Amino acid sequence: MSIQAHKRTKKVHKNIKLNIKRRTIIVDDKLIFHKKVPIPSWVELSIIDVCNRSCIFCPKSKPEIAPDTYQRMKMPLINKLTKDLKDIGFKGSVTLCGYGEPLLHKEIFKISKKLAEAAFVEIVTNGDVLTKKTISNLYNSNVNKLLISMYDGPEQIEKFKKMTKDSGVPSDFVILRDRWYDEKKDYGIKLTNRTGTIDIGKQDQVNNFTYCYYPSYSVLIDWDGNFYLCPQDWQRRISMGNIMQSSFFEIWTDKIITKYRKNLLEGNRCDNPCKSCNAEGTVLGKQHAKAWENILNIIKQK
Repeated sequence: MSIQAHKRTKKVHKNIKLNIKRRTIIVDDKLIFHKKVPIPSWVELSIIDVCNRSCIFCPKSKPEIAPDTYQRMKMPLINKLTKDLKDIGFKGSVTLCGYGEPLLHKEIFKISKKLAEAAFVEIVTNGDVLTKKTISNLYNSNVNKLLISMYDGPEQIEKFKKMTKDSGVPSDFVILRDRWYDEKKDYGIKLTNRTGTIDIGKQDQVNNFTYCYYPSYSVLIDWDGNFYLCPQDWQRRISMGNIMQSSFFEIWTDKIITKYRKNLLEGNRCDNPCKSCNAEGTVLGKQHAKAWENILNIIKQK
């Protein structure tokens, strides 16, 4: 089966295309190897497990699935991760988002400054707790980009533009993302079922996409150091390891994640949580996928 056998059946909203274009530059700009192994270029950190919003398209709207536990990532873990990333020559992005609102973490400035020693740091926020002083402090903490998802309406644009200007930071430090749309426009996001967790809106069928590059170029690390395949796994079904017990590179090259990576590069979503996922997993990471196909001796059928 060729990779073109399954294609999306829905148009991608304009603002989603812009976000994909921005991320493509980060993910695919340069492929970095360590010990002849391609390392990821996108690491998501879930530094706190609580959100002040309950969006209908997000698993956080269902406490029985994704309850607010108020657990938060501690600095020893941040220090360990930063060292591990330095050790492998990481050149990609560390994005603070994950399963909660990162700006609710009381050590957000300290965390950002430490991570910036090893990575391009991005923060994704709903902007509810933002002030001009917070924006300024994030900039001075060496954050590279602050992405504000606006859920309430277009009136938020001027609010955040003024806040950014008053903070004194460069205007391109902040990216405003319109997310106030209804079901007809997929709520302004790239709507997925979050591995069988959310069933809302008009979504692609689970078997519509079979190949997936997520484990070839990215990972998600939870507040406790657990290492997950990708940000789609909101039920945290399968941990690949823990960053406090093993090095980042050891987990990245371990037989568990390698098994998933190989299956997905062969177009085989046979394992949990992948077999419940409807995400289009080949949008980003093409260079990483090709490098892993060579290492794992994967030959695609034409």
